Amino acid sequence: MALKARPAERAGDLEKITVNLGYVDLGHVDLLVREGFYSNRTDFIRTAIRNQLASHSEAVKQSIARHTLELGLRRYSREELEAVRAAGEKLRIHVLGLAMIDEDVMPDLARETIASIHVLGAFQASNAVKAALADRIA
Repeated sequence: MALKARPAERAGDLEKITVNLGYVDLGHVDLLVREGFYSNRTDFIRTAIRNQLASHSEAVKQSIARHTLELGLRRYSREELEAVRAAGEKLRIHVLGLAMIDEDVMPDLARETIASIHVLGAFQASNAVKAALADRIA
């Protein structure tokens, strides 16, 4: 299976994670970097992760469909949430990727319009909005 080309990632598009490796595994990574197979440790780790995701791509697609997850970046603006409130509705947010609530969204508007949040990836919102929605974030 061929991997799809990905657009260049910018620093703001990335989430930092920590990986603990045993010394022997780390030594193997460093050896591959030194031998020129990878440009650095991060390049090795990203390649390994992408290869694993590619090998499980069908299971991921089925799970996304089964759980009705939105894939990628999903941004919620103040205007969108005001329209949800005006319609008397509540959102159930399910995102695989990055879910963002704009900085100008007030905590009371978020509580009135968001019933639940389930994000596999990263969730960005002001600290006040996160606190207001704490009991709704899975």
